[in-house]
This record gives sequence, structure tokens and C-alpha cells, in this order.
Amino acid sequence: QVQLVESGGGLVQAGGSLRLSCTASGSIRVINHMVWYHQAPEKQRELVALITNGGLTNYTNSVKGRFTIARDNAKNTVSLQMNSLKPEDTGVYYCTAMIDFRDYWGQGTQVTVSS
Repeated sequence: QVQLVESGGGLVQAGGSLRLSCTASGSIRVINHMVWYHQAPEKQRELVALITNGGLTNYTNSVKGRFTIARDNAKNTVSLQMNSLKPEDTGVYYCTAMIDFRDYWGQGTQVTVSS
């Protein structure tokens, strides 16, 4: 049984920083891309950042220069360093990964940025 578990969310003031982590566990052979999504209140889930198993990254325009995605293949983890946070970054952040050619999702972690 493969699981993804996120951690690191919380409440922060605008301009502050948070670091989210996501760890994959279970019977895992290959992890391909790992992705962070953001779901703001009453809005659709949107891709924030993606990292391939080769380390290539891609970001949505609104977070470029502020967020950094990274992965540790030895530990099956992906992180999202979020700096210069804005109130519009508030919402639930989900980790997803393609593991052994199946997509898995974490349960999400809440980030609240106060103005």
C-alpha cells in the first residue's frame, strides 16, 4: 500500500516562509514526477510546482521566484520551500506523485497566510 503524507503547513504572516514536505512510503519501485497542487478556498485545485525524477522543475507563474521544489530520491520525499508568502497562497496544498505508473495523492496540508 503506497501512501503520501504531507507535513509543514500552518499559519504565517504575509511575507513569511513555510516549508512543506511529502514522503512516499510503502512498496515503491520507481517514482517519476512529483507535484504540488494548491486549492484555494472555493476554487479548483491548481498545479504549483513539478519536479521530474531527473530533477527538472516547472512552476506556475504566480510562484516563480518565491517557491522552490526539491526532492530526495533516497528518502522518497519532495519538499516545497515557500518564501514571500501572500494571502492568496492560502489554501490546502496537496502532494501527488506517479509511483510505479500510478498516481497517488496525499491528504493535503493547510496553509494560511494572514495579511
